[in-house]
Amino acid sequence: MAKFTVNGTLHTLDIEPEMPLLWALRNEIGLTGTKYGCGIAQCGACTVLVDGKPVRSCVLPVSGAEGKSITTIEGLATEGRPHPVQEAWVAEDVPQCGYCQSGQILSAVALLRQKPQPTDADINTITNICRCGTYVRVRRAIHRASKA
Repeated sequence: MAKFTVNGTLHTLDIEPEMPLLWALRNEIGLTGTKYGCGIAQCGACTVLVDGKPVRSCVLPVSGAEGKSITTIEGLATEGRPHPVQEAWVAEDVPQCGYCQSGQILSAVALLRQKPQPTDADINTITNICRCGTYVRVRRAIHRASKA
C-alpha cells in the first residue's frame, strides 16, 4: 500500500512500490493533467510538486512519494480561482500545443516560491522543454506572475 497526499486528499493505493508516480496519478487517481513526455526525466512534462519542490514524476517511484504532499496542475487553483501563474500564462498567451504546460507551470510556481522576484538568469534554471518554443512567453508570464 502506498500512502501520499495529492492536492490535499490522502490516497491509499494498492500498487507496486516501484510504479512511477506519474502512472499512479494518471491511471490510479485519474489526474491526467500531468503528462508523459520522455520517460527519462529530461523533458519535464511530468513535473509535479513534491513537498513544494519540482520533481519529474516519470522516474519517481511511488515508494519515494510515500508520506509526502504532491501538488499537480489540478491542485493549483484555490476556491475556483486560477493560481497567479496560471493567470499569467493565459494573459501572456503562453500555450501553443499545451502538452508541456502543466509541468512548465508547476516549475514556475516552485521557482517563484523560492525566488519571488526572479531574474532572467533565475528563470533560465527551469529545464522543462517546450517543443513549440514558447520560452519568451514563458519568461514574460513568470515575470508577470512575480508582480501579482
